Amino acid sequence: MKKQNKTNKKTNTKSLVLITAGITLLVAIFVLFINNKSENQELTNHPNIDNQPTMGDKNASVSLVEFGDYKCPSCKAWNEIIYPKLKADFIDTGKLKFTYINVLFHGEESALGAAAGEAVYKQDPDAYWKFHKQLFEEQPKELHDDLWITPEKVAEVSKEYVPEINQDKFKSDISSEEVTQEVEKDASLVKEFKVEQTPSIIINGTMLEDPFNYEEISRIINDQLEAEEE
Repeated sequence: MKKQNKTNKKTNTKSLVLITAGITLLVAIFVLFINNKSENQELTNHPNIDNQPTMGDKNASVSLVEFGDYKCPSCKAWNEIIYPKLKADFIDTGKLKFTYINVLFHGEESALGAAAGEAVYKQDPDAYWKFHKQLFEEQPKELHDDLWITPEKVAEVSKEYVPEINQDKFKSDISSEEVTQEVEKDASLVKEFKVEQTPSIIINGTMLEDPFNYEEISRIINDQLEAEEE
Protein backbone atom coordinates (compact mmCIF):
# COMPACT_ATOMS: atom_id res chain seq x y z
CA MET A 1 0.00 0.00 0.00
CA LYS A 2 2.86 2.34 0.86
CA LYS A 3 4.51 1.54 -2.48
CA GLN A 4 1.31 2.39 -4.36
CA ASN A 5 0.96 5.74 -2.56
CA LYS A 6 4.56 6.55 -3.34
CA THR A 7 4.02 5.71 -7.00
CA ASN A 8 0.87 7.82 -7.13
CA LYS A 9 2.73 10.75 -5.60
CA LYS A 10 5.49 10.44 -8.20
CA THR A 11 2.93 10.26 -11.00
CA ASN A 12 1.03 13.29 -9.68
CA THR A 13 4.24 15.26 -9.28
CA LYS A 14 5.34 14.39 -12.82
CA SER A 15 1.92 15.38 -14.20
CA LEU A 16 2.05 18.68 -12.31
CA VAL A 17 5.51 19.44 -13.71
CA LEU A 18 4.32 18.70 -17.26
CA ILE A 19 1.19 20.84 -16.83
CA THR A 20 3.26 23.70 -15.38
CA ALA A 21 5.75 23.43 -18.26
CA GLY A 22 2.89 23.45 -20.75
CA ILE A 23 1.32 26.54 -19.20
CA THR A 24 4.71 28.28 -19.14
CA LEU A 25 5.19 27.50 -22.84
CA LEU A 26 1.73 28.83 -23.72
CA VAL A 27 2.38 32.02 -21.75
CA ALA A 28 5.74 32.45 -23.51
CA ILE A 29 4.10 31.98 -26.91
CA PHE A 30 1.36 34.44 -25.98
CA VAL A 31 3.86 37.06 -24.81
CA LEU A 32 5.92 36.58 -27.96
CA PHE A 33 2.78 36.99 -30.05
CA ILE A 34 1.82 40.19 -28.23
CA ASN A 35 5.35 41.56 -28.59
CA ASN A 36 5.39 40.78 -32.31
CA LYS A 37 2.04 42.51 -32.75
CA SER A 38 3.31 45.61 -30.94
CA GLU A 39 6.54 45.95 -32.92
CA ASN A 40 4.82 48.22 -35.43
CA GLN A 41 4.99 51.80 -34.19
CA GLU A 42 1.80 53.83 -33.92
CA LEU A 43 2.72 57.42 -34.76
CA THR A 44 0.91 60.59 -33.73
CA ASN A 45 0.47 61.62 -37.36
CA HIS A 46 1.11 60.61 -40.98
CA PRO A 47 3.65 62.26 -43.34
CA ASN A 48 2.35 65.22 -45.33
CA ILE A 49 2.28 63.98 -48.93
CA ASP A 50 1.25 67.27 -50.57
CA ASN A 51 3.33 67.84 -53.74
CA GLN A 52 5.12 64.52 -53.21
CA PRO A 53 5.32 61.87 -55.98
CA THR A 54 2.13 59.88 -55.39
CA MET A 55 0.41 57.22 -57.48
CA GLY A 56 -3.03 55.70 -57.16
CA ASP A 57 -6.45 57.18 -56.46
CA LYS A 58 -5.89 60.54 -54.76
CA ASN A 59 -9.15 59.98 -52.86
CA ALA A 60 -8.07 56.59 -51.48
CA SER A 61 -8.51 56.51 -47.71
CA VAL A 62 -5.32 54.52 -47.13
CA SER A 63 -1.93 56.15 -47.70
CA LEU A 64 1.35 54.22 -47.78
CA VAL A 65 4.62 56.14 -47.72
CA GLU A 66 7.97 54.60 -48.57
CA PHE A 67 11.06 56.38 -47.25
CA GLY A 68 13.75 55.11 -49.61
CA ASP A 69 17.23 55.72 -50.98
CA TYR A 70 18.34 54.89 -54.54
CA LYS A 71 21.71 53.75 -53.15
CA CYS A 72 20.10 51.31 -50.73
CA PRO A 73 20.15 47.61 -51.80
CA SER A 74 17.23 46.80 -49.49
CA CYS A 75 15.17 49.52 -51.21
CA LYS A 76 16.02 47.97 -54.57
CA ALA A 77 14.87 44.59 -53.25
CA TRP A 78 11.66 46.07 -51.79
CA ASN A 79 10.80 47.69 -55.10
CA GLU A 80 11.41 44.41 -56.94
CA ILE A 81 9.67 42.08 -54.47
CA ILE A 82 7.01 43.96 -52.49
CA TYR A 83 6.02 46.90 -54.68
CA PRO A 84 4.65 44.84 -57.64
CA LYS A 85 2.31 42.94 -55.28
CA LEU A 86 1.27 46.19 -53.61
CA LYS A 87 0.54 47.79 -56.97
CA ALA A 88 -1.52 44.88 -58.26
CA ASP A 89 -3.50 44.29 -55.07
CA PHE A 90 -4.12 47.79 -53.78
CA ILE A 91 -2.84 50.68 -55.96
CA ASP A 92 -4.30 49.59 -59.29
CA THR A 93 -7.58 48.66 -57.58
CA GLY A 94 -7.99 52.18 -56.20
CA LYS A 95 -7.71 51.13 -52.56
CA LEU A 96 -4.35 52.76 -51.82
CA LYS A 97 -2.27 55.80 -52.69
CA PHE A 98 1.50 55.29 -52.68
CA THR A 99 4.08 57.99 -52.03
CA TYR A 100 7.87 57.95 -52.26
CA ILE A 101 10.01 60.21 -50.05
CA ASN A 102 13.78 60.46 -50.51
CA VAL A 103 16.27 59.53 -47.80
CA LEU A 104 19.88 60.69 -48.09
CA PHE A 105 21.71 58.12 -45.98
CA HIS A 106 24.45 57.55 -48.59
CA GLY A 107 25.62 61.10 -49.06
CA GLU A 108 26.15 62.87 -52.37
CA GLU A 109 24.98 59.99 -54.56
CA SER A 110 21.71 59.73 -52.64
CA ALA A 111 21.25 63.49 -52.95
CA LEU A 112 21.92 63.41 -56.69
CA GLY A 113 19.50 60.53 -57.24
CA ALA A 114 16.85 62.37 -55.22
CA ALA A 115 17.41 65.62 -57.13
CA ALA A 116 17.23 63.82 -60.47
CA GLY A 117 13.92 62.23 -59.51
CA GLU A 118 12.54 65.57 -58.35
CA ALA A 119 13.69 67.20 -61.61
CA VAL A 120 11.74 64.62 -63.62
CA TYR A 121 8.72 65.01 -61.36
CA LYS A 122 8.82 68.79 -61.79
CA GLN A 123 8.31 68.37 -65.54
CA ASP A 124 6.09 65.28 -65.69
CA PRO A 125 4.70 63.51 -62.58
CA ASP A 126 3.78 60.44 -64.64
CA ALA A 127 7.26 60.15 -66.15
CA TYR A 128 8.69 60.26 -62.64
CA TRP A 129 7.64 56.67 -61.91
CA LYS A 130 9.41 55.32 -64.99
CA PHE A 131 12.58 57.12 -63.99
CA HIS A 132 12.20 56.00 -60.38
CA LYS A 133 11.84 52.33 -61.37
CA GLN A 134 14.76 52.41 -63.78
CA LEU A 135 17.16 54.16 -61.40
CA PHE A 136 16.63 51.35 -58.89
CA GLU A 137 17.22 48.82 -61.67
CA GLU A 138 20.50 50.54 -62.52
CA GLN A 139 21.79 49.92 -58.99
CA PRO A 140 24.52 47.23 -59.24
CA LYS A 141 23.59 43.92 -57.63
CA GLU A 142 27.15 43.76 -56.33
CA LEU A 143 29.51 46.56 -55.32
CA HIS A 144 26.52 48.87 -54.84
CA ASP A 145 28.66 51.00 -52.52
CA ASP A 146 30.88 51.91 -55.45
CA LEU A 147 30.22 55.22 -57.22
CA TRP A 148 27.41 54.72 -59.74
CA ILE A 149 24.90 57.57 -59.31
CA THR A 150 26.65 60.19 -61.41
CA PRO A 151 25.46 63.12 -63.54
CA GLU A 152 26.19 60.95 -66.57
CA LYS A 153 24.13 58.05 -65.24
CA VAL A 154 21.02 60.06 -64.37
CA ALA A 155 21.22 61.85 -67.74
CA GLU A 156 21.48 58.48 -69.50
CA VAL A 157 18.47 57.07 -67.63
CA SER A 158 16.45 60.20 -68.28
CA LYS A 159 17.24 60.29 -72.00
CA GLU A 160 16.50 56.59 -72.56
CA TYR A 161 13.51 56.01 -70.29
CA VAL A 162 11.76 59.39 -70.11
CA PRO A 163 12.52 60.96 -73.50
CA GLU A 164 9.22 62.86 -73.31
CA ILE A 165 10.72 65.43 -70.93
CA ASN A 166 13.03 68.26 -71.98
CA GLN A 167 16.51 66.89 -71.32
CA ASP A 168 18.28 70.25 -71.14
CA LYS A 169 15.74 71.50 -68.61
CA PHE A 170 16.14 68.25 -66.65
CA LYS A 171 19.91 68.79 -66.35
CA SER A 172 19.54 72.41 -65.24
CA ASP A 173 16.70 71.65 -62.82
CA ILE A 174 18.79 69.12 -60.89
CA SER A 175 20.80 71.93 -59.32
CA SER A 176 17.95 74.47 -59.20
CA GLU A 177 16.77 76.10 -55.99
CA GLU A 178 13.28 74.66 -56.41
CA VAL A 179 14.51 71.07 -56.63
CA THR A 180 16.98 71.62 -53.79
CA GLN A 181 14.10 72.78 -51.60
CA GLU A 182 12.10 69.64 -52.42
CA VAL A 183 15.03 67.43 -51.46
CA GLU A 184 15.48 69.39 -48.23
CA LYS A 185 11.75 69.01 -47.50
CA ASP A 186 12.19 65.23 -47.72
CA ALA A 187 15.18 65.43 -45.38
CA SER A 188 12.99 67.31 -42.89
CA LEU A 189 10.35 64.56 -43.05
CA VAL A 190 13.03 61.93 -42.46
CA LYS A 191 14.05 63.81 -39.33
CA GLU A 192 10.48 64.49 -38.20
CA PHE A 193 9.49 60.83 -38.43
CA LYS A 194 12.78 59.57 -37.02
CA VAL A 195 13.49 57.35 -40.00
CA GLU A 196 16.52 55.25 -39.14
CA GLN A 197 16.48 52.58 -41.84
CA THR A 198 15.59 52.22 -45.48
CA PRO A 199 13.14 51.31 -46.65
CA SER A 200 10.82 52.53 -43.93
CA ILE A 201 7.11 52.08 -44.56
CA ILE A 202 4.32 54.10 -42.94
CA ILE A 203 0.66 53.19 -43.51
CA ASN A 204 -1.90 55.70 -42.21
CA GLY A 205 0.36 56.65 -39.32
CA THR A 206 1.70 53.17 -38.54
CA MET A 207 5.40 52.54 -39.14
CA LEU A 208 6.11 48.90 -39.92
CA GLU A 209 8.79 46.99 -38.08
CA ASP A 210 9.39 44.70 -41.09
CA PRO A 211 8.86 46.38 -44.49
CA PHE A 212 9.22 43.01 -46.23
CA ASN A 213 6.32 41.35 -44.39
CA TYR A 214 3.71 41.60 -47.14
CA GLU A 215 1.16 39.68 -45.10
CA GLU A 216 1.38 42.35 -42.40
CA ILE A 217 1.25 45.17 -44.96
CA SER A 218 -1.91 43.64 -46.45
CA ARG A 219 -3.46 43.15 -43.01
CA ILE A 220 -2.95 46.77 -42.01
CA ILE A 221 -4.32 48.08 -45.31
CA ASN A 222 -7.37 45.82 -45.14
CA ASP A 223 -7.99 46.76 -41.50
CA GLN A 224 -7.92 50.43 -42.47
CA LEU A 225 -10.30 49.80 -45.37
CA GLU A 226 -12.71 47.90 -43.15
CA ALA A 227 -12.61 50.63 -40.51
CA GLU A 228 -13.47 53.18 -43.21
CA GLU A 229 -16.57 51.17 -44.18
CA GLU A 230 -17.91 50.96 -40.63
